[in-house]
Amino acid sequence: MSGIITGEKLGFKQGNVVQEFGFDDDVDFDLRDSIEGITGEQLEDEDYRGVADAVIAWWRSDDGNVDDLTDYLVDCAASLDSGAGVIWCLVPIGSSEFHVTTADVAEASKTAGLSIPTSVALGGNWTAYRISSRGH
Repeated sequence: MSGIITGEKLGFKQGNVVQEFGFDDDVDFDLRDSIEGITGEQLEDEDYRGVADAVIAWWRSDDGNVDDLTDYLVDCAASLDSGAGVIWCLVPIGSSEFHVTTADVAEASKTAGLSIPTSVALGGNWTAYRISSRGH
């Protein structure tokens, strides 16, 4: 996995409960496997009703517009414990036909009352944006 960002580098730890939104056949399966290996837990799907320590949210341009992304991020944040935890919003890289711009992710995050302190190129076909409640 040289050059590829792993779940550990994204801050996942043993025992974390991670809920996944937007799963499809194009996701980065190596990243998913890495997160599950580090946490020792399977990723929870969108139907999970418990509290998550973190969310990974796959989003593509054909999933909707900025308003839809805002709603999506609000739904993802609702899974976290009172604003604690982090959402990793994963979007296709710039060369993809389903690319989502940084400006769109930033606008949706701001409208949802969230902030983006970090973005990371994963080394595959996805860019990850670390989204958190303001101040976290």
